[in-house]
Amino acid sequence: MLLRRLPKKFIRLPQLKTHNNFYLRQILKKRFRCRSRVFNRLYGAPQRKAVVLRVVLMTPKKPNSAIRHVARVSIYKTGRRALCRIPGIGSSPTKFNRVLCRGGRANDLPTVRLTLIRGVYDFSGLYNKKRRRSVYGAPRPESIITHRRRRYRHLSI
Repeated sequence: MLLRRLPKKFIRLPQLKTHNNFYLRQILKKRFRCRSRVFNRLYGAPQRKAVVLRVVLMTPKKPNSAIRHVARVSIYKTGRRALCRIPGIGSSPTKFNRVLCRGGRANDLPTVRLTLIRGVYDFSGLYNKKRRRSVYGAPRPESIITHRRRRYRHLSI
């Protein structure tokens, strides 16, 4: 009878008798562990749709002092609840608004590991913003001239 080679996760190791077995077991444990808490929260997706349950004001950790806006959200697919940072200044989402969450923690806010994306669903973008528009979901102002290649500049568009 031919012996088939089993995948490594099905290999049963003998009780810890040698150093090699001990280290091999550690390697196998690491390989099948989940990557991070954010990965678990979003279930492997880059973004997830969520509903705002409430908007909270938080104060940051020791060296910093401010009032930061944070939203308590419930993620649609998983039903889990998480705290999300609200980027930018100005209007924040209200209760039962639909929002889009992505990974990205707030360094000075403990337990806040997600960020909301502006300009998607019910969370409005910031207007009168000319720099970093993609971060704040701001539309392109008409005053900004789109870049045209030198070869086509003489054509009026």
